[in-house]
Amino acid sequence: MADEATGRRPNVVMIVTDQQRHDTIGALGHSHVDTPVLDRLVREGVAFTRTYVSAPSCSPSRASLFTGVYPHSLGVLRNEEVWRHSWVETLAGAGYHCVNVGKMHTNPWETPLGFHERTVVENKDRDHPNVPFFHDQWDKALWSHGVEKPTRTVRRRDAGYREALGAFEWAEDEALHSDVFVGAHARWWLDTYPGDEPFFLQVGFPGPHPPYDPVPRHLDAYRDRDVPKPVRTDADLANQPDALKQLRSEHMATDHDSVVHLAEPTDEQSRRQRRHYYANVTMIDEQIGLILEALERRGVLQNTVVMVTSDHGDCLGDHGHSQKWTMYEPSVHVPAVVWGPGCGISGGRRLDGLTAMMDLGPTVLELADITPPPWMEAVSLLPALRGEAYDGREYVFSEHARDMILQGTELMTMVFDGRWKLVEFLDSEQGQLFDLAEDPNELVDLWASADHADIRRRLLTVVARWRARSALATADLNREHR
Repeated sequence: MADEATGRRPNVVMIVTDQQRHDTIGALGHSHVDTPVLDRLVREGVAFTRTYVSAPSCSPSRASLFTGVYPHSLGVLRNEEVWRHSWVETLAGAGYHCVNVGKMHTNPWETPLGFHERTVVENKDRDHPNVPFFHDQWDKALWSHGVEKPTRTVRRRDAGYREALGAFEWAEDEALHSDVFVGAHARWWLDTYPGDEPFFLQVGFPGPHPPYDPVPRHLDAYRDRDVPKPVRTDADLANQPDALKQLRSEHMATDHDSVVHLAEPTDEQSRRQRRHYYANVTMIDEQIGLILEALERRGVLQNTVVMVTSDHGDCLGDHGHSQKWTMYEPSVHVPAVVWGPGCGISGGRRLDGLTAMMDLGPTVLELADITPPPWMEAVSLLPALRGEAYDGREYVFSEHARDMILQGTELMTMVFDGRWKLVEFLDSEQGQLFDLAEDPNELVDLWASADHADIRRRLLTVVARWRARSALATADLNREHR
């Protein structure tokens, strides 16, 4: 979408946080979290308020975003599966200088993926015998400053570790916090890169993924704040499918990402966890503001489109669950805000149509005057950003295969039509069906309800036809790359 007067294509800054729930932006009605910068982007930009990820974990969600196809089409259905290519290669081939700073969760870790430059920062707590050994740029920075990275192995030495639910206060120099480190490197690039070609800058903040570790000055604003309590009932826990009961047991048995999940946390433990999480969101919000200032210093703010989204959410105890790997709203429903008043983005709008987070991919291509390939399953949002009517998708889908943590099912698939959400477990007669119009907290599972059998059958048919149509798209993709 080149400027009519200058012919110059816009710069794009795509900010992807890790594990940020949809209900974490103050301007969208969630006053329990302070997000003044994101609030500005919402007021002046476009917020897609019902955006859903293609998968409730890092790699498959990000691979879907950066290829424009569903996880099963690409063959990346869980973390640590290989993906080496993306539409960034097309963008670079069209004259954009492409830079990644922060988390991408590619495999191999430092795969170019089309980027000219990468400063790779991965998980805050990558300390597991089954995860490949790798020292990223943040690891090296900590080592160079004589700081022992506070992984779960280190935190286990603390007496209160098993009661903390993954919530800790960052104790080192603030500049060494992973989110500050990533934000600072993005600004450094903006302040020093000498080229004047259009650029694509992807900034991957490691937070608010656990450990929930805000710096003290951001936590201070939350220490006594009233925050929403986890949504769960005894009936909800008792009626969950076996695969999700197994998932809860796995979290209680293993301290994934420094989170020792508790079956019955106290109200104070839950509030403390959420306060740390929200403080981490506020930290990132501040870093986004500093990136906007760097764009202004560079003189390109008015010719830049800024996108903010997340790879998936975090249950934070909702439904008794830790982190993601489920199809509940806190896990699959994420923020998506696009800002660019100087680039023809018709701002000040909140669009409620169903949106797939991967739709941001072909949107970037069209902003760069590149026609997305016909095999892409993602759909450009550029017409909506220009002010055209936006009804959204008829359905959104999400999927995840068995991994080291979600061990109780071979494949879990979700379809949502804006009211009815169905979750299918490939190797089980069990499933989930929720009416979000009447039950927005997803506490009443209607899967076995005779009164809702027709809805269940309809949505199962939708899933089957979606996979069949997706197979056709994948065949086109394979032919193009054969």
